[in-house]
Amino acid sequence: MSQVTWWRGGVIYQVYPRSLMDSNGDGVGDLQGIIAKLDYIASLNVDAIWISPFFKSPMKDFGYDISDYLEIDPLFGTMADFEQLIEQAHLRNIKVVIDQVLSHTSDQHAWFEQSRQSRDNDKADWYVWADPKDDGSAPNNWLAIFGGCAWEWEPRRQQYYLHNFLKSQPDLNFHCPQVRQAVLNNVEFWLKKGVDGFRLDAITFCYHDEQLRDNPAKPKDQRQGRGFSEDNPYAYQYHYYNNTRPQTVGFIEELRALINRYPGAVTLGEVSSEDSLATMAEYTQGDDRLHMAYSFELLTDDFSAAYIRQTVEELEASIGDGWPCWAIGNHDVQRVATRWGKEQANPTMIKMLNAMLFSLRGSVCSYQGEELGLTEAVIDFEQLQDPFGIAFWPMFKGRDGCRTPMPWIQSADNAGFSHTQPWLPIAPEHINSAVDVQEADSHSILNSYRHFLAWRKQQDVLIEGDINFIDAGQNVLAFIRTLGAQRMLVLFNFTAQQCRFDLGQLNVTDIVQGHGLESGHVESQGGSTSVILPGYASFYGKVG
Repeated sequence: MSQVTWWRGGVIYQVYPRSLMDSNGDGVGDLQGIIAKLDYIASLNVDAIWISPFFKSPMKDFGYDISDYLEIDPLFGTMADFEQLIEQAHLRNIKVVIDQVLSHTSDQHAWFEQSRQSRDNDKADWYVWADPKDDGSAPNNWLAIFGGCAWEWEPRRQQYYLHNFLKSQPDLNFHCPQVRQAVLNNVEFWLKKGVDGFRLDAITFCYHDEQLRDNPAKPKDQRQGRGFSEDNPYAYQYHYYNNTRPQTVGFIEELRALINRYPGAVTLGEVSSEDSLATMAEYTQGDDRLHMAYSFELLTDDFSAAYIRQTVEELEASIGDGWPCWAIGNHDVQRVATRWGKEQANPTMIKMLNAMLFSLRGSVCSYQGEELGLTEAVIDFEQLQDPFGIAFWPMFKGRDGCRTPMPWIQSADNAGFSHTQPWLPIAPEHINSAVDVQEADSHSILNSYRHFLAWRKQQDVLIEGDINFIDAGQNVLAFIRTLGAQRMLVLFNFTAQQCRFDLGQLNVTDIVQGHGLESGHVESQGGSTSVILPGYASFYGKVG
């Protein structure tokens, strides 16, 4: 794999900096904490890290509300710390991808502080402003993800401003050419610092409908997806006009033209739309758009072989020469061990889920703690930090349960994360899954993760090959990866019970060993040949 195409089939380890490692004893993880754990990250055999926001911010949304795109928030360290992080990561052959939150800023950003003062200043059109209706109410029916109306009144302008998230996160007006250029200038600042790419937060929210048309109502039976339910009125609308507007593709092309001047740098878009798979395909096709994108399709509660097959097949059918990136966990959703595992979660199942993710066609984002099999932490209301959870408690408990600090040392105070009380509590149930415990156990989830990714690096067909699914009943996910003359059959048993997969006309010439997982075996009986899969087992075999 060349330095320019390192991302194709690459595994990107998501670092949530507040919760990886606290180096200075203030209870919050930081850049020096990441540097201290680079050897650990390198030992996972991943290709890159994606670091969630560490820019200057009032932290109303924990860094996704940026007040200065070009400054490091003192909570996380200094620019010198970041430059050291880049250098040390590259010495370990780890690429560095950083979050870019382009669609909105903090209301404490200098741009917004100027824009809100009047209708005729230099930044007057940099945000989405609209006059009230004749009765003084909001310009239309758009809703914010975090609850309530997406419009906030500004008395100095006698206008409303748009915020698709918190009211302290005003939306930039991408219809304004000066905004687009300023955003691109900020991106280039980090390219010059040596970053290897950008994860583009909420990229579908850059543009709004200039006519401010109302979003249509969504039928009751369709009010699910991306964690939204009838507890949140956001689920009551089709969000056709406040995001995923056709002009977004044009900006993506402007962004890609800039990125192309820095060989090896990549773009990874977070896609959330009414038809996320179609949007992923649109945003990644051709060589002038995003390098890759991921959506929330595998970040839902839906878990079955049929669901995963349908999701991947739908994208494969539409993506053309585009490139997918898959994730089964991140900082916004319940941890996968709980979300999919529920009461059945056990180490064998979690090892299988990680391997399944790493065996799909595309690149992968793997969230910190998935290599330990961490479950969703239970957080009391009094300990909540997430504004989303505070607003919707108790029906929705927010995102803090997947953001708790990493457990490093079982016997240490705060599991070795910090010398003082952490910003979120260490989950007691995570203590026995600490890194030092798992490193001492050759059969642990952590060592399985490391072993599998080392093995995967030797399997070109899993990194670059095409994918075609096979009917295998409701409990087994089955597909063939193909690269030139190489064909590999891949099977996963999604249940705790033994399953049988009839090979039919498939000729397995060799069982591929070395992945370290609970494996199926081939058995011939009565003229037919099958793969016998123990509970949560996997199977990799060369096909003639």
